Amino acid sequence: MQQVQRRGMRYKLKQIARSPFLYGMALPGLLFFLVFSYFPIYGIMIAFKDYDYSLGITGSKWVGFKNFNYFFTSNDFWVILRNTLLLNVLFIVFTTAAAVLIALMFNEIRNKYFKRISQSLIFLPYFMSWIVIGMLVQSFFGGEQPPVNTWLQNLGIAPVNWMFEPHIWPWLLTVIRVWQGAGYLSIIFLAAITGISEELYEAARIDGASKMQIMMKITLPLLVPTISIMTLLSVGRIFNGDFAMIYAIIGDNSLLYPTTDVIDTFVFRSMRQLHDFGMSSAVGLFQSVMGLIFVIGANAITRKMSKESALF
Repeated sequence: MQQVQRRGMRYKLKQIARSPFLYGMALPGLLFFLVFSYFPIYGIMIAFKDYDYSLGITGSKWVGFKNFNYFFTSNDFWVILRNTLLLNVLFIVFTTAAAVLIALMFNEIRNKYFKRISQSLIFLPYFMSWIVIGMLVQSFFGGEQPPVNTWLQNLGIAPVNWMFEPHIWPWLLTVIRVWQGAGYLSIIFLAAITGISEELYEAARIDGASKMQIMMKITLPLLVPTISIMTLLSVGRIFNGDFAMIYAIIGDNSLLYPTTDVIDTFVFRSMRQLHDFGMSSAVGLFQSVMGLIFVIGANAITRKMSKESALF
């Protein structure tokens, strides 16, 4: 057994010696995950302790699951959980659908200059800060006479009190999220489409298939594994509300909390009021564990349907 392990180690060292620059390129990525993903795992203990700055993590008093009580026994727990899951499901479904549609459209564009300009314009919102996007949203939908209401009145539609109608905002936030993230995701799908063999398309054209038939029978089926993997990666964060987005757009508007308040914004407000790091760590651990369970469950279902589409 030891000889087998030594041989395996020698083989790995030889591989590294043969391609030192290739492994060197991977080193920054490995260091990044070690420093920001693995080393902080030590701090999970805060979720089970009454954390005190002066005593540190190891010196703070152990309180078990007490830190979880505040969140799970809160009157708003089920509302916050529902909002977090609902918003993330809407974001995943509509952003993925829009990204696939955009990628298919780009794949059909033959004018390279128009294609590059279009890709740049659609990709641009991804680089915009949520603070900037929040200011744009406030300028369009906020104030006594929002510009959007003026446009609606010109079309003969009754104005809407945007900042007082919580039922509108899940859909409005979904539109904003699609506008911001679909362009980035479409680049990934477009890269997957370009990897499809041209011989398949050529054979389909010889058989007399139309562009729509080629898209539905070749492009989309071969794109399914990439869509599945990207969806599974998104499912892993389904219990994590996009704090930057929600807080930049909604802020402290309590009138919209019934449909927009998510776990992350709830914890942030609680931190400002209670300064309880143990409670926030407990909620973060809950989000991570539930995300892991969802990923494993979704991957198991996907694996039964198609092994090629599974993440692992």
